Amino acid sequence: MIDKLKKNLVLSLILTAVIFFILSAFTDFHSVITSFTKFKWSLLPILLILSFGNYLVRFFKWEYYLHLLKIKIKRSVSFKIFFSGLAMSASPAKMGEILKSILLKESIGEPISKTAPIIFAERFTDFLSLTFLSIVGVLYFRYSAVWVYFVLIFFIALVIIISNKKLAQYFIKKISRLSILKSHVSKIENLYDSAYILLQPKPIFFMLIVSVISWFFECFGFYLILFNFDKSISIIWPTFVYALSSIAGAVSMLPGGLGVTEGSMSIILIKGGISQETAVASTFIVRAVTLWFAVIIGSVFLYFFRKELNNSSNKTRSDNV
Repeated sequence: MIDKLKKNLVLSLILTAVIFFILSAFTDFHSVITSFTKFKWSLLPILLILSFGNYLVRFFKWEYYLHLLKIKIKRSVSFKIFFSGLAMSASPAKMGEILKSILLKESIGEPISKTAPIIFAERFTDFLSLTFLSIVGVLYFRYSAVWVYFVLIFFIALVIIISNKKLAQYFIKKISRLSILKSHVSKIENLYDSAYILLQPKPIFFMLIVSVISWFFECFGFYLILFNFDKSISIIWPTFVYALSSIAGAVSMLPGGLGVTEGSMSIILIKGGISQETAVASTFIVRAVTLWFAVIIGSVFLYFFRKELNNSSNKTRSDNV
């Protein structure tokens, strides 16, 4: 797992560098570099604090979902597991955060099939909150982005299927007939049982509000970045741009939405009247203090937590000898 993570991180960093040079080439590389020098880097600590605030609010979601599934775990261990999962922020739609379920199994023995739906529920409410923020912006700015409504319809349909046990069991029965899945029927049913609990109307509504709050931290950070270059920017525009670009990146299913998120963000900003060099510079600053900051924090937590688990395992073996 760790070796695979390292490999993916290196590939993602290389891809990010390539994307930066491509976007810069379409504008003016020298102008983009100049824009970086015009940025007030004294804002960096504030931007990182805002991103960390997003992670802390999302940790509350994680704890809430663990409570719903009646999973008992020390708060300190839960905190380490959650933040270790941030190492997988650069995975497709962040679904690599299934790592948290793996760490839960290694720590307290909970089956992955029981806890994996938490990752899905987290991403589901993230998508819904970002879709909500995007639609508000689409309506306010009369922006043409019909595909956002299809994303919303897809999520609503998914909730209807999961909330309807008869309908869900019908689909489970159908897919369990596939030879490749026959031996995993009990795990599939376990996955559904947890998903059914997590995606009830009350948890969805409650966590949707929490998700809007958590993502607004990063939207506000994006606003501060753009405000640094253009004092006339209102907070509604950056919130809309950040939310819409994040959804586009997630829907692409590329690691961390790399390429699609940056491209969408830059294009929408330029269409909105932001200069090309400022758009490119702002895009990469916000991605550094959100996506890559999360990956760095997660990697540090994962390294020390895995070390802690290994030491604990070795101690148990020596005690049994």
